[in-house]
This record gives sequence, C-alpha cells and structure tokens, in this order.
Amino acid sequence: MAFDFKKEYKEFYMPKNKPEIVTVPKANYIAVRGKGDPNEPDGAYQGALNVLYAIAYTLKMSYKTDYKIEGFFEYVVPPLEGFWWQENIEGVDYGNKSTFNWISVIRLPDFVSPEDFSWAVETATKKKKLDCSPAEFLTIDEGLCVQIMHLGPFDDEPATVAIMDEYLKENGYVNDMNSKRLHHEIYLNDARKTPPEKLKTVIRHPIKKL
Repeated sequence: MAFDFKKEYKEFYMPKNKPEIVTVPKANYIAVRGKGDPNEPDGAYQGALNVLYAIAYTLKMSYKTDYKIEGFFEYVVPPLEGFWWQENIEGVDYGNKSTFNWISVIRLPDFVSPEDFSWAVETATKKKKLDCSPAEFLTIDEGLCVQIMHLGPFDDEPATVAIMDEYLKENGYVNDMNSKRLHHEIYLNDARKTPPEKLKTVIRHPIKKL
C-alpha cells in the first residue's frame, strides 16, 4: 500500500467540522507564488497548479526512471493546499478575488531533498514542455494553529471562520496572522470536478495564547 498523508496524518488533514487546536510540524513543499483571481480561466493560479502537479508526479514516479531518490517509498501525492492574503485587509474579502496573493503548495515527502527537487523541476520542464522554473522548495513551520473542516462553497467560508474566531475567544487565544503566518486552506476535493456544496476544505489559522 502506498503511503497516504491524509490517512497517516489524519489530525492535520481530516479535522472535524468543529474547531480544534493543533501544533503543526515543519514540512517541505513544492510552492508557486502568485496574485489574482483563482477562478480566472487560464490565469496565473491555473498555471501554478499545472506546474505543481507536473513536479509532484515527476517525483512520485521517479522510481521508474534512472534517477534514484535516497529513502524513497511509494506514496499518494498529497492534496493541494494554499496560503492566502490581501494587502491591507484583515481576514479575507471574498468579494474581491482579484486582489488575492497566494502561495499554492503540495507537500513533499521528507525524503525529497532540494537536489531531488531541482532534478524534478528540470525533468518536468523537459517532459511536459512546461516552464516549471517558478516552483520553489519551501519549508513552512506553522506551529500553533486552529483548524476546522469547512463543508460547502468557498464563498461560504466567512461563516466557518466566525465559528473558529468565537472558539478562540472562548478559549483564551487570538489569531496571529501576519506576513509570515497566513490563512491556510487544504483542498480535499478537485474543485473543477466537485459540486460546490460537496467541497471539503480544511481551514487553518495561526494563533497565539492571550
């Protein structure tokens, strides 16, 4: 059986639909940064996803090539994730998606080194005839966070975030979002193929104790 991050780390990928506090360990990601409306056809966000998946699957299938990654084991590509913010806006203004800044990421297994990542970028660029140079090897240490499973359309997230904020208030915590600690989403469905009402999205916010 291939290693599945969602099953092995359920506490980070499969929270309940009520708030819970977690300490998220440091992890490495394939990352592409950008700006603009994620729903724009053929826009920067869609291009970023193409790059992320090209590299992710090049690494996943590397064992079938001459390039051998030390410590490699077969695994399921982890779900797409995103870090989001807007300049001079506290929280998220869903009515103004064109102002979004984002870092789209897919988690890397710990055995993937920066050198392995560089090989995958070069290989994916050649094989897919796709410029994968915007991708970076990014280490993120989220630390103390509150998270919840949001069910339904992305535009309904404010109601779920309000539940998280109330939970923090009741338990002596506050949000700690800043330029380095960001609104984080993990997408458990493919939004292009899933009806909005059936979407499952982990929402995670950095926090600190009052």
